[in-house]
Order: sequence, then structure tokens, then C-alpha cells
Amino acid sequence: MNPAAFWSDGLRFAFGTLTVFPVAVRRWDRGAARAGMTLAPVAGLAVGLLAAATGLLLLVLGASPLLAAVASAAVPAVLTRGLHLDGLADTADGLGSGKPAEDALRIMKQSDIGPFGVITLLFVLLGQVAALSQAYGDSWARGALAAVVAAGVGRLVLTFAARVGVPAARPEGLGAAVAGVVPVRGALLAGSGVAVLAGGAGALLGGAGVLSSVLAVLLGCVCAEGVLRHCVRRFGGVTGDVFGALEETAVTVALVAFCLFA
Repeated sequence: MNPAAFWSDGLRFAFGTLTVFPVAVRRWDRGAARAGMTLAPVAGLAVGLLAAATGLLLLVLGASPLLAAVASAAVPAVLTRGLHLDGLADTADGLGSGKPAEDALRIMKQSDIGPFGVITLLFVLLGQVAALSQAYGDSWARGALAAVVAAGVGRLVLTFAARVGVPAARPEGLGAAVAGVVPVRGALLAGSGVAVLAGGAGALLGGAGVLSSVLAVLLGCVCAEGVLRHCVRRFGGVTGDVFGALEETAVTVALVAFCLFA
């Protein structure tokens, strides 16, 4: 794939599958999936910038840091039609059921949300809002940076989850379409790029900004990797729901880390 086609098809795939932006996916093959999942953090950057802009707008209009935090947490859900949150809830139900892989996967495909999913959604969203509220309370710039970095990390872990060697749990679905498409080297390069950009943006807030931004990237990826490995052991591979759970896990951990190391 030449560079121009890589960027074009990859960006279309990333935005067309990971956001509600009106982008037509022209190719739905392994090559396009490889490019799209490699460039997933770019879609995260766009989502994060819109989330931060919404929070900042509310602050300018006189809203409290808490209200700005709620808006910044709501925007990514709107821009993804809640698919990642839905995937988190379904994965929590599958893992919480304690059933064998086949039965757990069947539970995850059901349209309803069970008690494990509800509880997980509640605490994850509370954690995200609380962390963003603290960040906005420290300073408007810190809150905006936290929203952007967390969104980028959330999509970066999808790049890692789509790397070569990670199997699909089902022969169909989004998980099967993107499982194992990203070379390990490509995933590492994407991770390095996100860490460098996050650290560079954090430098605008001084040394503490660099530290909190880089640690947010690292800890978000480490925790998501732990969830990924557990899901592969339990389900036999990844699914679209697992990707959603990984994204929300990374976002939450990144936001908490951003506050703890401020």
C-alpha cells in the first residue's frame, strides 16, 4: 500500500468505524483495517479535542468544573453512539457470568445489560467525571489536556489490541475484521508517537504536565493490556465488545493517572 492510500483508506476506516463522523469507508479488507487500526489514535485526537472544546466553552459561559467534566465525558459517548460504553457493559457481563467462553460470548451478544454491566458503567463514568472535574478545577488547560490525552490513549490501546498474535474470539464481527492486522512494530511506533505528543503537549503546563501526560499514556496502556490478556484467556480472543471495554478502561485509567500525578 502506497503512503497516500495508507493514510486515505486508514483514516476513513478509523473515523468510519470508531466515530459517527460522516466518513465513507471505501475499503473493508485487511489492508484497510491494518491502516485504520494503526491510525486509531488520530480519531481519538479528534474526539478528545471536541470533548475539551465543549468543556472549555461551558467554563467560559460560567459553568462549574463538574458540569464541564460531565460534558467532556458525554461528548465521546455521543461521537461513538455509546458503542464503547456498550462494549464495556457487555464485556463486564460476560466476564462476570463466570461461564465458559461460548456461553459468555452468547451473553455478550444479547441486547440487554445485566447487573455486572450496569455496575461497571456506573463506576467507570463516575470515575471519568470525577477525574475530569478535578483536572478542570486545577486549571482549564489541565482539564482540556486531560480530555485530549485520555481520548488518544483510549484509541491507542485499540491499535495494540489489533496487533499480530491477538486472535479473534468469533469468526465474524468487528473483532474478527481487525484482529491481528497491525504489525507489532507498527503498534509500538504508534504508541511512541502518542507518548511523545502527549509529553510535548504536557510541557505547556511545565514538568508536572509532562509527567502526568506520559504516565497517563503508559498506565492506560498497561491496564488495558491486562484486561486484554484476561479477555483472551476467558473468551479465546477479542470481539468488538472487548475493544470497547479496552477503550473505556484506558480512558478511565489515563484520567485518574492525570490527577494522581499532577
